[in-house]
Amino acid sequence: MSGSIVLFEDEFADDLRPITLTRPAFAVSCAGYCLHALAARAASSVSWLVRPYLEKVTERAFPKGQGGAGPTLYLNAAVAPDVRYVAEMRRMLEAGEPCLCTSGQRIAAALVPEGQAAPAALTFENVVAHLLDLRLPVREHETFHTFNYPFHVVGAQKDLFAANIADRIERDGLREAGDGVFVGQEVEVPPTAVFHSGDGPIVLDDGVRVLDFCYFSGPVYVGPRSRIIERSSVKEFTSIGHTCKIGGEVEASSIEPYTNKQHHGFLGHAYVGSWVNLGAGTSNSDLKNTYGEVRFEQKGQRLETGLQFLGCIVGDFSKSAINTSIFTGKSVGVCSMLYGYVGQNVPSFCNYARSFGQVTEVSLAQATTTQQRMYARRGVEQTADDVELLRALFELTREERFMDTASPIL
Repeated sequence: MSGSIVLFEDEFADDLRPITLTRPAFAVSCAGYCLHALAARAASSVSWLVRPYLEKVTERAFPKGQGGAGPTLYLNAAVAPDVRYVAEMRRMLEAGEPCLCTSGQRIAAALVPEGQAAPAALTFENVVAHLLDLRLPVREHETFHTFNYPFHVVGAQKDLFAANIADRIERDGLREAGDGVFVGQEVEVPPTAVFHSGDGPIVLDDGVRVLDFCYFSGPVYVGPRSRIIERSSVKEFTSIGHTCKIGGEVEASSIEPYTNKQHHGFLGHAYVGSWVNLGAGTSNSDLKNTYGEVRFEQKGQRLETGLQFLGCIVGDFSKSAINTSIFTGKSVGVCSMLYGYVGQNVPSFCNYARSFGQVTEVSLAQATTTQQRMYARRGVEQTADDVELLRALFELTREERFMDTASPIL
């Protein structure tokens, strides 16, 4: 491989809240992949430009490449992680033909030929202006599709799953343990488990442990070292990150690493971030009683999703108490605690018990202590960068908790 890829966030990255509050857009998982993993297969070097408060934690998870010879492909961090894009990335780098690709109002990609050096002070704030100043030829057709709002991630699960999971089976050399069931190393599956792979394969990655009487209906991907609790039902278009504990019924959902949904309850057509815990009996609705299109509220606007099925969007570090019920198409911020009925979007750092007449703020100290305890349970060390990120998020999301100054939510 030759050439370099620069994954850059733009001014619209914030529209993916709460998903991108704690991670760069290129780290968002959909159908078992994130964009960074795919970009690393297309170029000899991958670097990035992200919002300043995310730089330290991003560097720890995705060390920057040093660049190299050849052209540079600037790729919007919000481009969907479609494995079929890898071939186009390679083709563009090999051809070296300058071009600009758009997705709606955004720059999706820009191929800058070798010898056209970038400014030394290129940052998240000025990268788009720099690419526009180059006056590269604009492609008429849309080459790469971007995620513009959180519900786009949920909607893309079904569209991306077949190609992504087929690629993973072939690339990882997984063993077919049964008809349409592919496993990695040291996977435990009891004889009582039932697999229905007629509509797509089921992939259990390294170290996955399945307990008794579980049901799987493909296509499904379960990430390394995750555990599927007894009597669970994991259904089509579900992708589960590494080191998760999953129980109850899950359908058409993307779950990031280190999240627990260990007990009964339904999760459908949802996106759940990392380090989330859904208490026993927690369920979300993913279909309106009218069977109509679900609308999604973001920054005070009601957006048409084009989706008949849309569950919840849950940010990192949030928790739900037992028997929490989340209404159709609702969003939960980071570091929030849910109780009872969730009938509206929940701000970040919020104790949400509106059905009991109580909505209060989760303090920064409480969120920091809770994170430290969670990490310790999984053998993960809380660093100064983790604490600093929480502090930045607390200030960044403060306006969510006081959206209406006449009658603040808290």
